[in-house]
Amino acid sequence: MLFAGWFFLSEGSESFYSPPLRTILTAFGDTWKPDRLLADVVPSLLRLFAGFLLASLIGIALGVAIGLNRNLRAVMEPVLEFFRAIPPPVLVPVIMLFAGIGDGMKVIVIVFGCVWPVLLNTVEGVRAVDSVVLDTARAYGLTGPARLTRVILPSASPRIAAGLRQALSIAIILMVISEMFASSNGLGFTIVQFQRSFAIPEMWSGIILLGLLGFALSLLFRLAERRALRWYEGLRAAQRRAG
Repeated sequence: MLFAGWFFLSEGSESFYSPPLRTILTAFGDTWKPDRLLADVVPSLLRLFAGFLLASLIGIALGVAIGLNRNLRAVMEPVLEFFRAIPPPVLVPVIMLFAGIGDGMKVIVIVFGCVWPVLLNTVEGVRAVDSVVLDTARAYGLTGPARLTRVILPSASPRIAAGLRQALSIAIILMVISEMFASSNGLGFTIVQFQRSFAIPEMWSGIILLGLLGFALSLLFRLAERRALRWYEGLRAAQRRAG
């Protein structure tokens, strides 16, 4: 419906900056051929996945540690709130000084922006584990790693999944922003190059491709989340029926 409305409403457009969707779609087919997809889209996706994976591992590990330790949480919360309040794009020039202008800088920017929703949701998920469940696990002799993997992480997984979902959308934004600074490939770089050379239909085609990639990644994550949390969805459905 969105594209249909855009197509018909823009059909008679004579604006240089807002060309008809028909022109943009023609530019899309001419621009995003396999060689350009390999040169620009694949590097962007690799940076995105690397940053998202690192942020997920760091966020979950630190979140579990902070959530389980009250003293550590009291010490770390002010520090976390301070760094969380800093917009990641502001740190791009600073990160460039230490990490250079290669892929490492772009991955670090994605990690810095994505780690906070994962970390904070993990902390809250661990803190919200039912004390009765923990006492029951202790009574059955589940301690140490078994208690963590069989009780705490499964109980906190719905909140962790919510943090990962938020982090994925942030990762896409930061992937584009980081590629606009001192880059030689990637979707963000290509879109900016089209804009600077006044190739407006090609620029819009890059924006459409970015939106389609975001939609596809969100759909894949939703499918993976639904599969991983089948027990949780079943529990909620049973509670609704009981209510």
